Amino acid sequence: MEEKEPPAGGHHFVGKKEELIEAKRSFRTIEGRDVLIIYHQGAFYALDSYCYHAGGILQNGDIEDINGKLCIICPKHKYKISLADGESLYKASDPRVKPPVPKWYSKGVKQRTHTITETNGDVYVKLSEVSSWIESDYYQGEKGKIERANAEAEEKEESCNR
Repeated sequence: MEEKEPPAGGHHFVGKKEELIEAKRSFRTIEGRDVLIIYHQGAFYALDSYCYHAGGILQNGDIEDINGKLCIICPKHKYKISLADGESLYKASDPRVKPPVPKWYSKGVKQRTHTITETNGDVYVKLSEVSSWIESDYYQGEKGKIERANAEAEEKEESCNR
């Protein structure tokens, strides 16, 4: 893809609106960071491409409405991640409540999300400026490639030992 001159403020051109809508999901590397761009139900989302938990590839994950939030489900271990803010959700029952009733809880923000904007049919991503560590950071960059490979090898070894 041709590199367009980004508008001021670190916005990176990721594609034409119509192409991204048609693709529904697109993978881009921006400043060495692997980003998944999703078009779903009339809106664009951008988040780190690998699941914070074990580096699973989110691109093929299903999208579901969970407790009023659109979430991508990691195909590797079924972790549920909010498209809008990277919050991880899980379902559990409080054993002190009788009868136990499962409900949704938050683990907090685990997946880094990025700002996506559209101008005159061009779509741009601005990488997150949150300076604190977010768990999906672990699987990014060159070190992340090694960690994803290690996680994959560990999983294969575990499944062979079962």
